[in-house]
Amino acid sequence: MSRTMIAHLRGKLLAKHPNQAIVETGGVGYDVTISVPTFSDLPAVGSEVALYIHTHVREDALALYGFLRPSEKLLFEKLITVSGIGPKLAITILSGMAADEMVGAIRGNDVAKLTRIPGIGRKTAERMVLELRDKLPETSAAATPVAPAMNATEEDVLSALVNLGYQRPAVEKALSVATKNSKGGSFDALFRETLGALSK
Repeated sequence: MSRTMIAHLRGKLLAKHPNQAIVETGGVGYDVTISVPTFSDLPAVGSEVALYIHTHVREDALALYGFLRPSEKLLFEKLITVSGIGPKLAITILSGMAADEMVGAIRGNDVAKLTRIPGIGRKTAERMVLELRDKLPETSAAATPVAPAMNATEEDVLSALVNLGYQRPAVEKALSVATKNSKGGSFDALFRETLGALSK
């Protein structure tokens, strides 16, 4: 069975969830697993959508993983070459950190940063650095200063707003403004402050 049976899907977006999209093409609805960044950038349900697809074939299942950008698909395919990282974990990794930031962390040997991604322990992070450091393209982000680490509340606010459909870079920018203005309060206070900064 060929491992590249479906490489691209274009069709009508029937449904979308933070980890799943259903795309109808030629009268067939394809169930595609997606990352949170891809979910955030999807158009409204009912619109036409085009996804780059990685077809993962196992003896008992055939799974489709979809990406809006070829660069994200490429990163996913590099991640699943690392021992101990399967497609599901690769999607979690792509959902847990912006692609440019991750490439920067891998190339910069920043194991501590990688272990902040849910599901990534120190050993897996070390393998990611060891096996991928020289295989990843340089990104503009690798040369720019790394954003300061977020605390748990800030990460929750970021995640909540991205899940609501806001673009991650815009949320990160608004969040940094909100953290400066907020007196380090509760999730609710920071959420409202960030939302306010986003709507300016």
